[in-house]
Formats: sequence, C-alpha cells, structure tokens
Amino acid sequence: MKARRHARMTALQALFEIDIAHHHPEVVLEQRLDFAALPESGAAFVRQLVLGVRAHQPELDRLIGTYAPEWPVGQLAVIDRNILRIALFELGVVGTPLKVAINEAVELAKVFGSDSSPRFVNGVLGSAVAQRERWAPKLAAAGEAERKA
Repeated sequence: MKARRHARMTALQALFEIDIAHHHPEVVLEQRLDFAALPESGAAFVRQLVLGVRAHQPELDRLIGTYAPEWPVGQLAVIDRNILRIALFELGVVGTPLKVAINEAVELAKVFGSDSSPRFVNGVLGSAVAQRERWAPKLAAAGEAERKA
C-alpha cells in the first residue's frame, strides 16, 4: 500500500476516534502513529491532515452543509463526515490534485463506509469542486493566518 494512502487511512481512523469518542486529539494521533509504522513523511502527512482538519473543522463542516444540504453534518455517518473533511482540507489547504483527492476519498469510502458512501462522497465532492474557486482561497487563507499566529 502506498504511504500516502496508508497515511490517509490512519488519519481517518484517528479523526473517527476523536469525533465519536471525544478522545484528546494529540493522544489519539500519537497512538495511531505508533501502530501505523509509517515512514516519517507519512507520519508528517497524518499529522498535517488530523491537526489541519481539526483546526479547520467549522469551515469544513459549513462546506459540507453547503454541498450536502439534505444531510445536516451532525447526522451524517461519522466515517463519511470525516472522509469529506479530509478531502475538502486536501483540496482547499494542502493543494492535493483534484482527481487524487476525490479518488482517495472514494477509496476510503469503499473501505470504511457503507455501500452508499462512495457515491455520496463522490457526489458531495463533485458539487464542491464545481465551485472550488469560491471556497478554496478562503480556506487556504484561514490556514495561512493560523500558521502565522
């Protein structure tokens, strides 16, 4: 398995645990990294995803609410919600290429989600990407302001 895919899976598992069990993010992150046995670049990517998603969670959840209006974010399946958060963070802040971010999110949905998760994730991300120019710069700017603070 590629290191970045393994890192995304590890980040998703950490975010799931943080979201559902409300465990401390730093503790969960370190436990997951100890278990994952990733190279340092993969571990750094996990940290970037988990800490970045946590830092941008209100903005990411607003985006999800915008592009999945029939589904309040709090009522989404926890796994789907966190897959979408990761993908939107990658698209808006990390700068992951569009096709890669969507493809990886759909693959995560196939592995961890329900039967309908891949189609749902793909649909929400497709809608969000169609208007990416409107939200991505704001999300990236929020991340840049955070790094400077």
